[in-house]
Amino acid sequence: MLPKILVFAGSNRTGAYSKKVANAAVKTLAELGADVTLIALFDYPLPLMDEDLEEKQGIPDNAMKLGRLFAAHDGMLIASPEYNSSIPPLLKNTIDWVSRISKDGDKPLRPYSGKVVGLCSSSEGNFGGARGLYHLRSVLMNVGTQIITEQCSVIHAHEAFAEDGSFRNERTAKSMERVCQSLIDHTRFAKSRA
Repeated sequence: MLPKILVFAGSNRTGAYSKKVANAAVKTLAELGADVTLIALFDYPLPLMDEDLEEKQGIPDNAMKLGRLFAAHDGMLIASPEYNSSIPPLLKNTIDWVSRISKDGDKPLRPYSGKVVGLCSSSEGNFGGARGLYHLRSVLMNVGTQIITEQCSVIHAHEAFAEDGSFRNERTAKSMERVCQSLIDHTRFAKSRA
């Protein structure tokens, strides 16, 4: 059975490099034999995480939709920009809301349980957003995911992509391939142990 991988970018900005990285990941994962679903967080708007709001109104519908999507996939690949050497607020808010989910109606729902995650980043600078991935790893470990070691950080993202969306730099393309193959291998292993 093909591993089911959910892919999304941590930015909604028009022309965001992280969206281009997510698209490149989708193509690579599919070529390597994964069943891939690409979503945009823009389609799941959420209020700022607020426990008072949660107590009054419950988990927002869009957080529940995302939680069900996360739970329905074997693994995830997140393409994140770097904001001041850390996680963009859109992505952190999404992770936090989904982490509040413990049930779906009367059924237990643990969106992050057993989830294998691959990480990519991008920026116009020389580090390619890699500094933000340290923080993202920490947050994702705390919610119970298994993060693979390999990661792909796209440096000089403003000039990294060809018109067809592929990477101009062969080294970056190989890095993405390593991340995607490792994610597929780890999700298969995790499924075999479940």
